[in-house]
Amino acid sequence: MYGLDDVTSCAQPPLHLASTPLRVGDFASHLKHPSRQYRESPCSINGCSTHSVRKPFSLFFFFFVFYSFPAPVVPSDNCSILTRFTFSFPPHECFFLSKLSKASRIEHKLVFPHVGLRPTKQISVLCSGINSTANLQADTRFLFPLFREIGLNEKETELLLEKNPAIALTSLDSLRARVHSLQSVGIDSLALSYLITKCPTVLTAEEIGPFLCFVRDELESKIEPAQLKRILTNTDPRFLVGFDQKVKLLLHRGVSCEKIAFVLNNVNLTKALCHRPVEEIDRSIAFLGRFGGIDLIVKRPVILNYDLDSELIPRVRFLVELSGGDKDATGNVLRKFPMILSYSVKHMEGHIEFLRSFAGLNDHEIFKILLVFPSLVTASRERKLRPRIEFLKQCGLETDDIFKFLIKAPLFLGLSFDNVEYKLVFLLKIGYKYRTRDMAVAMGSVTRTSCENLQKVIGLFLRYGFSCADIVAMSTRHPQVLQYNHNSLEEKVEYLIEGMGREVGELLAFPAFLGYKLDERIKARYEARKKIVGGGMSLNKLLTVSTERFLRKKKGTKLLHMIEDLNGNGG
Repeated sequence: MYGLDDVTSCAQPPLHLASTPLRVGDFASHLKHPSRQYRESPCSINGCSTHSVRKPFSLFFFFFVFYSFPAPVVPSDNCSILTRFTFSFPPHECFFLSKLSKASRIEHKLVFPHVGLRPTKQISVLCSGINSTANLQADTRFLFPLFREIGLNEKETELLLEKNPAIALTSLDSLRARVHSLQSVGIDSLALSYLITKCPTVLTAEEIGPFLCFVRDELESKIEPAQLKRILTNTDPRFLVGFDQKVKLLLHRGVSCEKIAFVLNNVNLTKALCHRPVEEIDRSIAFLGRFGGIDLIVKRPVILNYDLDSELIPRVRFLVELSGGDKDATGNVLRKFPMILSYSVKHMEGHIEFLRSFAGLNDHEIFKILLVFPSLVTASRERKLRPRIEFLKQCGLETDDIFKFLIKAPLFLGLSFDNVEYKLVFLLKIGYKYRTRDMAVAMGSVTRTSCENLQKVIGLFLRYGFSCADIVAMSTRHPQVLQYNHNSLEEKVEYLIEGMGREVGELLAFPAFLGYKLDERIKARYEARKKIVGGGMSLNKLLTVSTERFLRKKKGTKLLHMIEDLNGNGG
């Protein structure tokens, strides 16, 4: 196979390298070890013999299947470049388009997959010889400017071509088109150079082209470049086939066009879509339909990452059993906090068992707490749950009290250590006694407000003349005063003093006044009663009666006044 450049005869019949059909395996072996047969063997062409020379060269092989007679050799003018050989292959032998170089740094291997040709079919092989390493380098040198534009220097390009010979076999137009497609979906030069170095098949794999077109045209390039880089780096191109159908399934199932990009950007695309058949994805969505369905996926896209049989079904089943079989209530938990599906059954069992054994709660009580505070499962058992439940016990709360406390103030279990510490110290400073029930109740109230708001509420009361003892007394009677918004409190105190002409001290007797809505309750009722009975009235009676009773009392008072007026006029 060496010495094709020295063939000088011009008019030759079809040339056979051997008297018997040459197997592909033999052919590849000769390419690897030319000395075995062709290195010094003469070639006879139309009666002319010539010995092959030992010059390195590279071969481009183009294979075509035909069904009739082998085509004759059509030599070029100098008969030194173009020569056609004819081979016959057995059924299990086949071929690839390949480029081989003996002397180049790039080590090429001829690969022949098995496709099962019939013995009667023949293969015509067109061989082109290019001698010397310099010619090979010149042959691939045209790729260097393209890779320089991407950000790869000459050494990096040579290394890339050495490790990935398929790139050199791809036309420059195809490579440029693929680079343009990658850039059109938002992958910049820096990310592109990393991607090509990490995963060179992005330039040559046929499956990537349709995937990029779908992302660009159908999804309007809304998948984030970082997400695209991850999927192209971590996914075998074969698994990109059908990606468009899986995305369309999500749209068909109810994910809106506005939300589809959010879902795709917040999920492991390789795990959730590429490695799963459409049927499995559809099964997962159908299973979740009873508990929130596609809405759960939109709120928490990573749910698509979880395997249906080994993860989703066991986790949902555990919650249903904890609820006593109430699937609607389980659905409420999932819709409120879909992240709960991220936690394994073993993790959730650990939390439930802890609350059973340490807090003394039963499953029914635990599930009720989950309904109001499902992120309970995210709290560390040892760093948060144990010390805080222990604090409630030290304050004198029994199991029933602990349950009522956690129903009203479940955030107590989830707040950071610094947050809880700051509020606890603040309560101690204004006069609460440590490890008392009043302290526990006040602590439950302040967990529902920020540290900043708590400080401003205390400051507001102090400005209006209340002492710390007064604040403790008011918050003991009505703990919620510590959690109200400070701006809202100030408006109500101002109306009490200016609008109603009352003393601020009345709040000590009825601090719940600060919990009613200013316009809808306080002003509306005060103005209505003022027209009938004047300004003097009990704040408690004004605000605490039901709306129905207040209206009935208002009508009765009006009727009484009308009768009194008539009697006065008649006399």
